[in-house]
Amino acid sequence: MVYERPNYSGYQYFLTKGEYSDYQRWMGFNDCVRSCRMIPMHKSAHKIMIYERPEFGGQMKELTDDCPSLTENFHFNDISSCNVKDGSWIFYEHPNYRGRQFLVRPGEYRRFNEWGSMSSRVGSIRRITV
Repeated sequence: MVYERPNYSGYQYFLTKGEYSDYQRWMGFNDCVRSCRMIPMHKSAHKIMIYERPEFGGQMKELTDDCPSLTENFHFNDISSCNVKDGSWIFYEHPNYRGRQFLVRPGEYRRFNEWGSMSSRVGSIRRITV
């Protein structure tokens, strides 16, 4: 995962093995990379609980697989908190894995700003696999 700012902040981009001749190849908004981190690969089952409201309130859904459109699958697209039980996941701003990306690793996130977002809007979710 590469970040546009130091200390793992700013725009985030999940890069898989390959060549990236320029920042537009990874759908970057600009050509700045100031920090990066390796994401441990998780080979067993993935599990995440997503919540419509902060502090694990409102509707709750459990996911164990990718979700290309939260609106189509669950009829809501605001995730204000989540609990990542197993594996690492990427939240995308828009459906079909487009827009800003946010890495969520195992742990509790009581508010959306804890995963680096300025909004609770999430369009799609993808699990990170080997």
